[in-house]
Amino acid sequence: MTKPKIALIIGSTRATRFADLPAQWMLAQAQARTDMDVELVDLRDYDLPFFAEMASNAWMPTQDANAVKWQQKLAEFDGYIFVVAEYNRSLTGALKNALDQAYVEWAHKPAAAIAYGSMGGTSALQHLRTIAVELQMVPVRNAVHIGGGDFFRVHPGMGGSGKISDIEAGLMASAKATLDDVVWWANATMAARKA
Repeated sequence: MTKPKIALIIGSTRATRFADLPAQWMLAQAQARTDMDVELVDLRDYDLPFFAEMASNAWMPTQDANAVKWQQKLAEFDGYIFVVAEYNRSLTGALKNALDQAYVEWAHKPAAAIAYGSMGGTSALQHLRTIAVELQMVPVRNAVHIGGGDFFRVHPGMGGSGKISDIEAGLMASAKATLDDVVWWANATMAARKA
């Protein structure tokens, strides 16, 4: 069976974002495995307009060329791991807009996350899981959360070290469980889509 191809999607586009640190750390955890191929996908590389189509691409072709480019990229993957920043108890506007710009490409594929914020990105991830269900993704049980003292310990803008390695001992078990979930569900949904 072909190894699943997984996108690690950075869901923040701010110039001062923290997302690059957990994204690079999670990328290294995924690349250390032999049961998946993973690619970093950065929303900054897609100049997505605010969603303004007549309908989702489940119902009619998308007209905006940048949104089509985004959909084509998403279609390459068998599952997704989102790097989720929590902004005011929800996910970023950029990530919500990116989710809305596709439908067909998300469907019947697993969705996992590494989330961060003062409360570990918990509220943002819950919103992502609800959206994922509507997009017919399979939200996996496990996730990686960076919150509380750990978040402030490593966030460079708040006096932290800028090194996820300083807190990784507490993240490794959840990272393994999350990646195990993604691989299991990616293989299951790949087989189902093929059948």
